[in-house]
Parts: sequence; C-alpha cells; structure tokens
Amino acid sequence: MALSYNKLWKLLIDKNMNKVALKDQTGIGPSTLSKLTRNKRVSMEVLEKICRELDCNIGDIVDYVKD
Repeated sequence: MALSYNKLWKLLIDKNMNKVALKDQTGIGPSTLSKLTRNKRVSMEVLEKICRELDCNIGDIVDYVKD
C-alpha cells in the first residue's frame, strides 16, 4: 500500500502555510513531519490533528496509490 500526501502540501500552499507552521500548530513532532514528507504511514491521530487544524477531511490531504 502506498500513500501520497501531495494534496496536503497543495492545501498548505492554498492556505499560505508551510510545513513548520503545520508542525507547530498541530503539535506533531519533527519525525512525524518527516514521515509525511516521505509519504510514509502516520497514525490516524496525526491525520485527525491536521484535519482539525486545516478544517478539512482526510480525503483532502491523503490519497491511496496502488503499487
């Protein structure tokens, strides 16, 4: 299973935010941010925090990509 967070990065651009601001406002750690950047799995709790902060749904920030 492969995940893509490209939608998240596009959404951040639309909201004039950068990755550091996302990390600071959601309280996620630098290692979690690194996982997101490398399209690695993160917990649902992390995705919930991001969705809450960006006022969006999970489908707005992550895509499933077939291998």
